[in-house]
Amino acid sequence: MADQDQKQTEAVEETVQDTAETTAAAEEAVAAEGEEATTEAAEPTPEETIEQLQADVETARDNALRAQADAQNVKRRAEQDVEKARKFALERFSGDLLPIVDNLERALEAATEDEAVKPIVEGVELTLKSFLDVLGKNNIEQINPEGEPFDPQLHQAMSMVENPDVEPNSVIAVVQKGYSLNGRLIRPAMVMVSKSAG
Repeated sequence: MADQDQKQTEAVEETVQDTAETTAAAEEAVAAEGEEATTEAAEPTPEETIEQLQADVETARDNALRAQADAQNVKRRAEQDVEKARKFALERFSGDLLPIVDNLERALEAATEDEAVKPIVEGVELTLKSFLDVLGKNNIEQINPEGEPFDPQLHQAMSMVENPDVEPNSVIAVVQKGYSLNGRLIRPAMVMVSKSAG
């Protein structure tokens, strides 16, 4: 009986071993098929590879062009900002100097023909001339629109006066001259404007 039990045990062990070997062989076959499938799926055809590479190159080229355009825009904006800062750095300072020019002009208007004050008047004239020369060198231009059509962009109307001898909306008198710096208005000219009779 012991022999029979031993034979049954050996038969069972052989069956288990055969089953294990069969299972291992099946697993290896499945694994090999899976690797082949993965390899086939992972390896595109040469045409697909070329198309993908061309798409990648096109995307990279597009990104490079966009980056270059952005860099040029930033550079241009920075240059414009620097140019504006340079051109208009004197705006506030020159605005503070304009009342001095006004006062020198008023002094000359009020000057009499008296011989005693003649040297003083000449000194004021020379001072005003040199002051206006310095303003001109710094691109500060005087706006003296007498006789010109009224322009609300450059002039500030102080009053309107009927005058049949002058066209309506013409500047007939300048109360205070205006100034511009590099084409930008610093101070509008204060003027009297003609209006039609009526």
